[in-house]
Amino acid sequence: MTEPSVILNRARAAGLRIATAESCTGGMVAVALTDVAGSSDVFDRGFVTYSNAAKAELLGVLEATLATHGAVSEPVAQEMADGALARSHADLAVSVTGIAGPGGSEFKPEGRVCFGIARKGQPTRTETVEFGTQGRAKVRKAATEHALALIAARIG
Repeated sequence: MTEPSVILNRARAAGLRIATAESCTGGMVAVALTDVAGSSDVFDRGFVTYSNAAKAELLGVLEATLATHGAVSEPVAQEMADGALARSHADLAVSVTGIAGPGGSEFKPEGRVCFGIARKGQPTRTETVEFGTQGRAKVRKAATEHALALIAARIG
């Protein structure tokens, strides 16, 4: 796992502030970062947008995007990351939306998580990871670790 203290130190050295936009992780990425003493000069804010209404109201995710692609999709992850960047004082934002389980469907199985990573002045990137049916707690932990790794990679 990419250590949150390392991420914060690298962001601090680069003069970057971080925001998170989380659904299935319920704020776990923000917790990982803010568990580190002194994180307040780097971590700006976290949005926990579990419902579609919250995604739309707090992050500006378009109703049309939600209706066309569903909440667990790369287009929604992109709009979440872009919305967090636009609605914060951050330079870098990560988003997480997925199906931690139990449940899922043939088209959106349990363990599918979509991520977005946005940085001012650069195109937003998205990706989907299939964590599989390893159980809710493990999917959420794996998604949190993956989001932290995306932040670390985007800091450069």
